[in-house]
Amino acid sequence: MGDLADRCLAAAGVASGELQVHDRALWLGGALPVDELAVGTVGAALSAAAALAEARTGHRPKIALSAEHAALSFQSERHARRAGAPLGPGFAAVSRLVRCAGGGWARTHGNYPHHARALARALGFMLTGDPDADRAALVEAAAQRTPAALEEAVFAVGGCAVAERTPTEWAAHPAGAAAAGPLITWRDDLAHPAARAIASRARADVARPADGLRVLDLTRVIAGPVAGRTLAALGAEVLRVDPPGLPEIRDQHADTGPGKRATVLDLADEPRREALLSGADVLLCGYRPGALVRFELDAESIAARHPHLVHVSLSAWGEDGPWAARRGFDSLVQVASGIATRCARPDGTPGYLPAQALDRGTGHLIAAAALCSLARRARGEPIAPARLALATTAAHLIATSPPTPADEHTGTADAERFRVAFGELQLIAPPGTLDGTPPRWPHGPRPLGGDEPAWD
Repeated sequence: MGDLADRCLAAAGVASGELQVHDRALWLGGALPVDELAVGTVGAALSAAAALAEARTGHRPKIALSAEHAALSFQSERHARRAGAPLGPGFAAVSRLVRCAGGGWARTHGNYPHHARALARALGFMLTGDPDADRAALVEAAAQRTPAALEEAVFAVGGCAVAERTPTEWAAHPAGAAAAGPLITWRDDLAHPAARAIASRARADVARPADGLRVLDLTRVIAGPVAGRTLAALGAEVLRVDPPGLPEIRDQHADTGPGKRATVLDLADEPRREALLSGADVLLCGYRPGALVRFELDAESIAARHPHLVHVSLSAWGEDGPWAARRGFDSLVQVASGIATRCARPDGTPGYLPAQALDRGTGHLIAAAALCSLARRARGEPIAPARLALATTAAHLIATSPPTPADEHTGTADAERFRVAFGELQLIAPPGTLDGTPPRWPHGPRPLGGDEPAWD
């Protein structure tokens, strides 16, 4: 494996020599080492799962991974099928690169209705519901502002947009500097003895080392839900909790929801919230830093009130710096961090990675962090909260030189080899094996809000 893959494994505190990788090729390709990121982050989750298995059973399973399968998992939404047809388009009409005054570029994001409305309000155009008309109105409005002015105007009203920057410009920006650091930051200042033991288990199903453990999944969009579906495939009972009145994209949930139950709960409902926390083993938080403090769901409060909980948090831009409280998505981080510049077309138009790799890679690292902490807890060792950020994953990706086709051949992945079906829905199965057995989801995605806010 390369340096980036080794860093992913080291970030999770697991050894790099035990992962056996086959089907090596440039399945995803591109200007940056996305294939290596896929192998490294999926491998980190598998290695951490093996560490948990060893802590609970005394046996450390051998782990193996097809690089082709990892690449397909990074593009799983593109290969999902419902009744034989692809899922819907990934981005709304007002989620796009736009040319700005002075010739620069910006990226907008309006997949969710409230973000689209904020974008239109900031830039002074009307949303009509007609994709072509809305796209044209956005393009016209963007042309009247510089990229920096557009970025600030949209963020000021709670919308989502960024100006394109080069890697050098982003590294010099205070937000870019704040996002630099380890792939996983462990809050050692909050490390504490595990307050509750984890039961040992037999080796009846080695590919489900998290069997009997509960994960409270307070995440949305892609990275956090990818972590939750990974833990569900490894045996955990995962309960996704959404707030009332906040919409989710149906096809997005179809891809990231298998194996979980899904409920709706106002986190201000203290008795139900605290019951869920008391019964959980892992808490995944994917809201902006500070957004859940009023519910005492920050790392400090959780360590004090629920010291048995493994706590992993995700943000777009990192928990420090001037952009900590800003909304962000994979596509925005790619443009702000300089990835879009590195992937630019010959005519200078900004480009993209061949997958939403920041979301996917960070999601697998979130799962790895949770599994490593569970292994520590099972061994009776202190546990510490962990935090990750899309912008930090971007910094590590962009700092790594990509392989050349001369080093590895280019391949075309075969999705049919790795599909799993739940009724009319076909998805890419969880990648990897433990002692030759693949992880698996016990069921397909459940309807959003269809389950009770309680443990099964």
